Amino acid sequence: MKQLPKDPVMRLSWLNTQLRDFYPSLEELCTDQDISETELRESMKAAGFCYVPEINQFR
Repeated sequence: MKQLPKDPVMRLSWLNTQLRDFYPSLEELCTDQDISETELRESMKAAGFCYVPEINQFR
């Protein structure tokens, strides 16, 4: 799994920037960056954030 920022707020910012600027979906980001989507969703959920596909962002 790619090394993501450890701080949850920094990770949120990085993910949403990537999703906004480069990827039309979380699945495509995870595939391209070699990130486990399941692990990513779980770590973000533990930090209080969930992915909203309709807006392609974590909230």
